[in-house]
Amino acid sequence: MSALEEVNLTNCDLEPIHIPGSIQPYGVMLIVHPGSGEIVGYAGVTQVSEGLLGQQLGSVLGLQSSGIMPLLPRTGVHVLGEVQFAGEAKDAVAYASGEHLVIELSEKSDDSRLDAGFLAQLDSLESRLEKSTSLSELSAEAAEIFQRLTGYSRVMVYQFVDDDAGVVLGESISDDSPSFMHHHFPASDIPRQARALYVRNKVRVIADVHYEPAPIVSASSDLKSIDLSDSTLRSVSPVHIQYLKNMGVAASASMSIVKDGVLWGLIACHHHAPRPLSLNTRLACQAMATSLARLVKAREENELYRERVRLRSQEDAVMGRLGADEGLDIFLRNSGVDLSRLLQADGFAAVQGVEIFTSGHCPDPVDVRSIADFVRMQAVARPFATNQLSTQLKGADAYRDTAAGLLAVTMSTEVPTILMWFRAEKLQTVKWAGNPHKNVDHSPGAVLTPRSSFEEWSESVSGRSKDWTHAEVESAARIVRLMLEARNNARIRQLNRELTTTLAENENLLQQKDFLMREVNHRVQNSLALVGAFLKMQGRSATPETRQQLDQAQNRLLAVSLAHRRLYQDDSVEIIDLSRYLDELVRELIATIDTGWEDKITLDLAPMLISTDRAVTVGLIVNELLTNLAKYAYGGSTGPALIRLEQYRDNLRLVVQDRGQGISGAVGGTGFGAKMLNTLVQGLDGTLTYEDNAPGVRAIVSAPIRPRA
Repeated sequence: MSALEEVNLTNCDLEPIHIPGSIQPYGVMLIVHPGSGEIVGYAGVTQVSEGLLGQQLGSVLGLQSSGIMPLLPRTGVHVLGEVQFAGEAKDAVAYASGEHLVIELSEKSDDSRLDAGFLAQLDSLESRLEKSTSLSELSAEAAEIFQRLTGYSRVMVYQFVDDDAGVVLGESISDDSPSFMHHHFPASDIPRQARALYVRNKVRVIADVHYEPAPIVSASSDLKSIDLSDSTLRSVSPVHIQYLKNMGVAASASMSIVKDGVLWGLIACHHHAPRPLSLNTRLACQAMATSLARLVKAREENELYRERVRLRSQEDAVMGRLGADEGLDIFLRNSGVDLSRLLQADGFAAVQGVEIFTSGHCPDPVDVRSIADFVRMQAVARPFATNQLSTQLKGADAYRDTAAGLLAVTMSTEVPTILMWFRAEKLQTVKWAGNPHKNVDHSPGAVLTPRSSFEEWSESVSGRSKDWTHAEVESAARIVRLMLEARNNARIRQLNRELTTTLAENENLLQQKDFLMREVNHRVQNSLALVGAFLKMQGRSATPETRQQLDQAQNRLLAVSLAHRRLYQDDSVEIIDLSRYLDELVRELIATIDTGWEDKITLDLAPMLISTDRAVTVGLIVNELLTNLAKYAYGGSTGPALIRLEQYRDNLRLVVQDRGQGISGAVGGTGFGAKMLNTLVQGLDGTLTYEDNAPGVRAIVSAPIRPRA
């Protein structure tokens, strides 16, 4: 990224779009003190005056703030429905902002009555989405459905990709608007804080880009900076307004596609004349966007499952060619084509000592050895994967026509064997909706402005290969493990044939090795058990508070002990299946906390390979969250709870939720457990957030599956 782009991106990201101090004029905002019910601020251009200040909410709308406040969610709005304001029927929603109750009124529309026919229409539209067979078909169908709901002339389904740029996957146009199908939009078009609001406030409407903002009027200037993150009328950034004007758009609406709490994409709607959306239409769009997000998740999970099944079957076919009496060198020499085809690579190479085996399109042997030296140590614990090798290895740009992308794994033989899959450069022409490299005025007092051109602008991308999927990276690690196992088995068989005269001694040595491994495991387990017994003994004479802390320490010790036992049960001491580990850990923790939880806790754990040290950390996090849940969720009693482990791209997401008493205020604490929990999450380079589960609490831990480089 150039310096100009960095300046522009930083400027956009610093704009406080959540506190504009004004609203769009097609509605009315009333700001109420929840205790007294007094209106302390307002905004709007019709049917409002300073006479509203100081009046009671009940006399203006016939509503009582005391009855509304308990209904409000922690984030988002609560629909109040139809109310009478100044003699006219309005649609009303309410939300909390700081210490204030905010009520927003909008015009009712007769074209979207919330009746049986309207609900039947929504059900029919959702059925159309479910019948789509691919992501592209789903996107095209969704664009048509949202156009039918909103009446906007151009509707696009827009997905965010890894670099936070966006690409249009589906489009529906009812007039002569230009098409943006398959066009990319740079990440700077949607600043970071705007993306955060899209997750929180899922439907946003700009009824007329030429509107004059209606400022918030109050007796206190503090209300000028009230947080309008949940507002449906919030005045939007002048930069974004100019952006839409530059596109020739008169009205805009967008609906967030939020998958597992992450902004997956948007439904972007444009119109060439002012066009508001009624509350019923906005709610219908939000419901349809939620259904679309669910279907997107199902499509992606099915695609990942199919890819894993395909790779498993091909792995079996490849490994079937590794005969019992065939050496690893012979296998590598004869199976290069199959190994290359396994991961859809253009070439395959293996370096073992002074020997080099190549198949397909590979760099020169000298370059192959240079690449092997580069990845030898990096690919020991986990596979090394990149789609742009030239950014990590100096001089790699010279052979990008054969090795722009690299997937490598080091097999721990006596002489390390480095297996490498190469992908050639894939020249791409990316179509952008206008030149993404905006110029920025660096002069003093310069005004931030959006780009003005959205004409198709093509950019050639070179030096990159097709991305390696997570399933392909897993497959590379698995095939190496299978090869190593097969090689070790072959060596054992060879030794048995060559050393028949010393078979007894050999068996004795193997028995000694097994005995030592069991002895080490036994001693470690005994030591851990001794510490646990000591903690239990200390707890007998301790105060209740101290005994509780000692019980928590025993549970943490249990998480470490279980991980150690699994090391000697699995084939690998470096990587374990996190789902199996957590399943056993939770069941053992329940036995120590309260067996009454056995039928209350639901486990939804996706299989996931992870390094042992990170698995132990995740186990300790589960211990802390489960302990807190048992203590606080139901006041010491049991109740329904869910522990879910899932994968999103290269991250793991751990969700622990209950349907209990919920939380009030900020989630935190100053105790040892809270400090330890924060430290554990930071150790994973992850994040911990709490959400209202309505009712109950939902704790979400997100962290990379593999440590960041």
